[in-house]
Amino acid sequence: MANFSFDVVSDYDLAKVTNAVEQAQRDMSNRYDFKGTSAKLEFIDDKKGVKITGDSQFHLDSIIEILRKRLAGAGVSQKILDISSEPITSNLKTTWTITFKKGLNQENAKKITKLIRDRLPKVKTQIQGEEIRVTSQKKDELQSAMQIIKTTDFDFPVEFTNFR
Repeated sequence: MANFSFDVVSDYDLAKVTNAVEQAQRDMSNRYDFKGTSAKLEFIDDKKGVKITGDSQFHLDSIIEILRKRLAGAGVSQKILDISSEPITSNLKTTWTITFKKGLNQENAKKITKLIRDRLPKVKTQIQGEEIRVTSQKKDELQSAMQIIKTTDFDFPVEFTNFR
């Protein structure tokens, strides 16, 4: 009997993220409360994250809110934003470096495999680097596994690829 499979990955579409950041930059240039301030949004490290600059924490919160809205509009999960770092204040400017989360680490991969094993014992999971291969003899079981993963609220983005 044929085996069916799909991969679970934690990734994002760079083109959509680039579009969202550029739209957020345009939105910022049109906002009255940012005129004459140091408010700025720019990519860092070959588009691996963004650097937000503002005069106060209020500016940073406003800019991140604009970015979140644009990411949602582009269909990109908000969970790619790693906001665990603290903003740095110096010379009357506040800077916040936010990286994008990409790839499943071992701990997150184990969470997903345990969830699938507990709910669907016939479905096999295998961690392969930064992705998980999920296999089964029935397509219905794989679709059930996808639904379980989609409905569970993880603190990292999850996508499915290679459905065979």
